[in-house]
Amino acid sequence: MSIGDTLAEARRQAGLTITQVSQQTRIRESIIRAIEQGDFSPCGGDFYARGHIRSIAEVVGVDPVPLIREYDEEHGPPGGMRAAQIFEPATPIKIREPGHGRIGKAVGVLLLAAIGFGVYHLVSEHTGHSSATAASTVRPDPGHTAAAKPKATPSATSATHQATTYPPGTAVVKLTAKQACWIGFDNPSGSQISQVLVQAGQTKTWEEKNPVTIVIGNPPGVSVSVNGKTEQMGTVRVVRLNINPQSSNPASIG
Repeated sequence: MSIGDTLAEARRQAGLTITQVSQQTRIRESIIRAIEQGDFSPCGGDFYARGHIRSIAEVVGVDPVPLIREYDEEHGPPGGMRAAQIFEPATPIKIREPGHGRIGKAVGVLLLAAIGFGVYHLVSEHTGHSSATAASTVRPDPGHTAAAKPKATPSATSATHQATTYPPGTAVVKLTAKQACWIGFDNPSGSQISQVLVQAGQTKTWEEKNPVTIVIGNPPGVSVSVNGKTEQMGTVRVVRLNINPQSSNPASIG
């Protein structure tokens, strides 16, 4: 029995219509109908097809692993994707590893501020201690009280504020994969821009200045934050994360 036949039979056994499966998976009815007929071309690529198979299988109550294995045998494993499809999107997307650029500079500023504050604190305490000793030697004063410890300098507070501030009109998306996961990028009209496979243990960061939808193929296997706010990925289905950098709340799960 083919993948499509297996999913269609399981759907009927579960008493579900294509419309109900579409509502639960957020996959268009036309795509579900095509998959049941063995046509995966409307999926938009192998990574999307695998994600759709997994989502539909979870809803209709069948194990997705054998179905995805069968798909790989027929269409090739995930690694067979051409590099140009992954790394040359129609619209350039900035991808950088964490620890570089603006975040690296902010950490450097924090480190310098912390060192400066520590030196200032030690010098101030040493000076206060020496003054108190000299005063007690020349003229004892039982009522003398030690000077209050110096407060944090404005530069340290300013550096901390800068480290948690993101450029206006920019959504910084950070994804850490606990399990291998495919990621797709769609423009607002729904057309695919690019796809990328993030291996387990990898972290990727994207800076988006224009609206984009990020399609996540294995939500339970990743951790995602947008401008420092962690997004809840509590689902076994494909997640579509809508990014609008111009909004006060730039991320929403659609």
